Amino acid sequence: MDLETSSLSTADGEILSAGWVALDNQQILLHTAQHHLVAAENSVGQSAAIHHLRDCDLLAGKHTQTLLEALLEAAQGRVLLFHNASLDMAFLNQLCQNLCGTDLLLPYEDTLVNEKQKLTHQGKVIAQGDLTLAECRNRYHLPYYAGHNALNDALATAELYAAQQSHARSNT
Repeated sequence: MDLETSSLSTADGEILSAGWVALDNQQILLHTAQHHLVAAENSVGQSAAIHHLRDCDLLAGKHTQTLLEALLEAAQGRVLLFHNASLDMAFLNQLCQNLCGTDLLLPYEDTLVNEKQKLTHQGKVIAQGDLTLAECRNRYHLPYYAGHNALNDALATAELYAAQQSHARSNT
């Protein structure tokens, strides 16, 4: 899954869109793909230049409670998968704290962490930009996707995870 937010900080940002798709046994189940726009309480501001979501695009967006309900339904019996889980989980935990009084207590994995561990284990120096979703995908010869669309990034993350798992099993 992936979130697009109005800031990198939960202190002044909010969730603008969310996307997810299920992955079972290295198979991406496209029929499960969902993309949700979220009705923002504030202006998207300068973040529109990154994710191309404008205030007018979010007018008919879902309420955050509706988003959380859809996510919890889709996540039943699953492990959440992110690229840079610390960012998305911070926003999801804040959302759950606001609506339920507790963090989102679901297991998750992070393709960024997986890749960092792999590169560190190989003794590679990790330069700035080496762990972006696009650069990680490039190392596995996966196709380029335009980033910063929640559903595209969720699909790109699922493909990256499948490639990471396949590579780890084959050790090639």
